[in-house]
Amino acid sequence: MSDPLLAIDGLKLGYDGAVVVPDFALAVAAGEFVSLLGPSGCGKSTVLRAIAGFLPPMKGTILLKGRDITRLPPERRDVGIVFQNYALFPTMTAFENIAFGLRVAGAKEAEIRARVGQMAETAGIADYLDRKPANLSGGQQQRVAIARALIMGSRILLFDEPLSNLDAKVRVTMRREIKRFQREIGFTALFVTHDQEEALSLSDRIVVLNGGAVEQIGTPRALYAEPATPFIAGFIGAANELPQPLADSLAGARGRHCFVKHEDVLVGGEGMPARVVHVEFLGPMARIDMEVKGHPLSALSFGTAPPAAGDTVRVTLRDGAAHFFGPAA
Repeated sequence: MSDPLLAIDGLKLGYDGAVVVPDFALAVAAGEFVSLLGPSGCGKSTVLRAIAGFLPPMKGTILLKGRDITRLPPERRDVGIVFQNYALFPTMTAFENIAFGLRVAGAKEAEIRARVGQMAETAGIADYLDRKPANLSGGQQQRVAIARALIMGSRILLFDEPLSNLDAKVRVTMRREIKRFQREIGFTALFVTHDQEEALSLSDRIVVLNGGAVEQIGTPRALYAEPATPFIAGFIGAANELPQPLADSLAGARGRHCFVKHEDVLVGGEGMPARVVHVEFLGPMARIDMEVKGHPLSALSFGTAPPAAGDTVRVTLRDGAAHFFGPAA
């Protein structure tokens, strides 16, 4: 990537002398949407805090458009941040929230009104500027929070798990709003989440962290279809980690570490006998938990009547669906 907007190299991070992230590197292009994904405690929020300027690095550099911001205070970084709860001032209108940074910076009232009006039009919230946060929908509040960050000229927006407190239906709507808004305005986004569905649906690229280390960086499709490590194979999407006897029998693993996604386990027709242990109805599909030669195996059944618990079925794997790690025996 030539001339990235954000370039992070050799970043070492921690708290009170304890290292959390030993060596982090990432380059982000202008206009790109990149997610930091991983389980709790993996270091993703620590990286975000360092980029925002809230955590001084033990080592390494952070460049924004070629400018070294590693040791600059947050207010001098040209980096905006959208918090989990949006952090809007409840007693201020949407207009006042968006204008707050400009007023603190000493901008004249005419300039403030012009810039807030233009940003509100772009953000699709021009009709709601006189409303306070309590009278705005979640999507409108989020747009106000993003507009407040962008109006200060921020080159990149950092999102700190902004959807984690929402229910499932609202979360889907809100992530579509974020992605549409990002495309309309063209800002660069670094989005922290522990929810892989969010990361897969929003991102141009995903950085998966595990225990403070980067496991893999790639497009959503690449991470899903071509996992580089056993951790990625088991973490991205619902997957079976096949015990060795089952891996050898079903997938010809020959001693290799083997993973297969639930949707790639085919139930019915020819194959090995399996006893259905549990069937979970999930709307357009059902999850079928089985035992094969005494080992657990899960599958997804789409659009057909699934078997019932206690039934005996036959299972095979979709051709080429198994992911192998390690040398063949």
